[in-house]
Amino acid sequence: MRRIGLAAVLAMALAGCATAQEAAPAQVSAYDAVDPFIGTAGKGHTFPGAVAPFGMVQLSPDTDFRFFRQSYDWASGYRYDDPTIMGFSHTHFSGTGHSDLGDVLIVPISGEVQWDPGDATDPASGYRSAYTKASEIAEPGYYAVTLTDAGIRAELTAGVRVGLHRYSFPRGAPARVLLDFRPSIYDYPGKVLWSRIRVHPDGTVTGFRETRGWAPGRQLYFAMRFSRPMVGYQLQNREENIPYNGFRQPGRAMDDRAQVQGRALEGAFDFGNIAGPLLVKVAISSVDETGAIRNLESEGGDFDFNGVRARTRTAWEEALGAVEIDAAPEMRTSLYTALYHSLIAPSVHGDIDGRWRGPDNAVHQSDFTVHSTFSLWDTFRAQHPLLTLIQPDTRNADMINSLIAAQQVSPYGILPVWSFHGQETWTMIGYHAVPVIADAYLKGIHGIDSEAAMAAMIASATYRPYGGLGDYMDLGFVPIDREPEAASKTVEYAYDDWTIARMAERMGHTEIAAQFDRRAGNWRNTWDAGTRFVRARKADGTFREPFDPTAINYGSDYTEGNAWQYSWFVPQDMAGLVTAMGGDEATVAKLDAMFDFDNTGLDYSHAEDIAGLIGQYIHGNEPSHHSAYAYVYAGAPWRTQARLKQIVDSQYHSGPAGLAGNDDVGQMSAWLMFTAMGFYPVTPGSNQYVIGRPFTDRTTLNLPNGRRFTITTEGLTDANLYVQSVTLNGRPLDRTWIGHDEIQAGGTLHFVMGVEPNMVWGTNAGARPYSMSAYGQ
Repeated sequence: MRRIGLAAVLAMALAGCATAQEAAPAQVSAYDAVDPFIGTAGKGHTFPGAVAPFGMVQLSPDTDFRFFRQSYDWASGYRYDDPTIMGFSHTHFSGTGHSDLGDVLIVPISGEVQWDPGDATDPASGYRSAYTKASEIAEPGYYAVTLTDAGIRAELTAGVRVGLHRYSFPRGAPARVLLDFRPSIYDYPGKVLWSRIRVHPDGTVTGFRETRGWAPGRQLYFAMRFSRPMVGYQLQNREENIPYNGFRQPGRAMDDRAQVQGRALEGAFDFGNIAGPLLVKVAISSVDETGAIRNLESEGGDFDFNGVRARTRTAWEEALGAVEIDAAPEMRTSLYTALYHSLIAPSVHGDIDGRWRGPDNAVHQSDFTVHSTFSLWDTFRAQHPLLTLIQPDTRNADMINSLIAAQQVSPYGILPVWSFHGQETWTMIGYHAVPVIADAYLKGIHGIDSEAAMAAMIASATYRPYGGLGDYMDLGFVPIDREPEAASKTVEYAYDDWTIARMAERMGHTEIAAQFDRRAGNWRNTWDAGTRFVRARKADGTFREPFDPTAINYGSDYTEGNAWQYSWFVPQDMAGLVTAMGGDEATVAKLDAMFDFDNTGLDYSHAEDIAGLIGQYIHGNEPSHHSAYAYVYAGAPWRTQARLKQIVDSQYHSGPAGLAGNDDVGQMSAWLMFTAMGFYPVTPGSNQYVIGRPFTDRTTLNLPNGRRFTITTEGLTDANLYVQSVTLNGRPLDRTWIGHDEIQAGGTLHFVMGVEPNMVWGTNAGARPYSMSAYGQ
């Protein structure tokens, strides 16, 4: 865990003996409450290293790079329980279910240079080093560890586009740095298509590589400078094991031909015996080496490690300060860490001069800050709605405009599906950039070209070659005998279409709204009244047989799930779903059957993303994330309240394995943030949040418009599971939702909790959240 000072420990101990009101002033700051180690064990796949809010550089330790078929557990490059550290690379995903990145691996060396990482079970076999967990420190924007084999204290910090290393070497030992340009996360032979390292006359080192990984043909450029002059260097292409340019002796001039090219490059840089630390400053770019140099010069001054660290700390304090949380210490740590994880991506992709590389692999220029790393199948649900609440319009508009700009230069003319570093991976399903754009527009985010956005959305929703869309447009569903995962695709397309209709309606495009409203009802074409499940149909209209609602197989009827999870994915028409289920009582019974399902005899070990099971509810994967709130639509909000307690208690805690599944670029964390506040965006695009129950004594949103919205809780204990009453600004709130405009106006939402369920509050049809169908019809 991150190291907490004695004063903070005493403060938390005193807080435990006081009332919530008395304890609040003694709580550690939001910044100090974050523990970046949460999610680094188990299935969380987060990294503990240094990153600024939405930073281009994610500078973090790598404990192992695995061959791609074994890379799932090392998707972030780091696992908490690994005994050795290979080095420190500059790009990482936070919590994904797929691996890549790990670019520009830097290794400090205090002895003879070893060119290969060696075996994790025998650190002496290579350049990797053992380390002690007690020596690790991780906090937002800073990481430190002692490499015991080398005797080196390594410290890392990061600005937006720059990573800064500070290495303290043993007295009398030579200071050397190895650059291994061969490996990356999701490693396999032939991944590096071509690369180059060059040493400039002023000692700047630059380079380039193109990789064929998760995103094909990704180009990455870097620039690196050292705080001390080199006394020697060696460049190698390990493909042929032939050294290039040799080892430079002191006094031998460097020239601009000091470079090596190939597919397996390394460089070793010698600084001799030095007094004091060696600092290494690295910047990256997707554009060119000139862009990387400009990024390098945009931050950090003359190797001002403490200055970069302080500025990044200030940036994190400001970002985390958007939410003030008063809760039990463990919950508070979990929540501020969740908020931290929600603010790592989408990451800055454009260079300091506004240039960026697009999905067409060409370089473009923009007058806004281009972002990438869009895990849209995951993040449209809660992470992006969270950003619309707590991030300024400029940041949200930059993200939306980045999506639109990518569509405008895409070879296929569609919005990103799952993209990073500007490149498309075609991972997951749906066109979920659409709800992200629509939700931001409908919530009044300024700085978006709505007509360009609408054109991009329609282009994505009508691109017939993508994911069975042609058949979907013709038949009203995706046929399973022509397209895998057809049931999931049909219901997800229908929701995306509904968000297009809502935005078109707001813009006054009535014909477009009517067209996509009709498509939004296509979920019904997957509904099987006999089994009361969403199912896959064949092109002739018959359901595929045999049918097993518990079956999970990649490429089958569903995407990373089965009928139990996907039969609830009708967020735009939950009232219609309740009716199709047979009414309120039948819906509640079906939900209970899902949560209480006996999984004895079922084996999901082949499905990596299936984690965090509660019956057939799977919290470790996104299709289930709104399902606990479905009880509200069936007039049983007290059942939602009990299930949320069950989920939070079993799926989150403040240890390294504190996330039940992949954080998925902040979605798992955003779910917890919303749920702890007491409401959740079941239907982004509706401008409503469904009320569940709070998990904090007090939470205040410091809104970008300068207003404050506070959620207070009376009687919050483990025994008091149930909401007894809710008031908004002192007036009784009898409905089970709150509007985005009500939050933006500022005020206070107050909950009273109790041990027995209130089976009257929020139960009538008029109290329920939005649905495109009327309740009871």
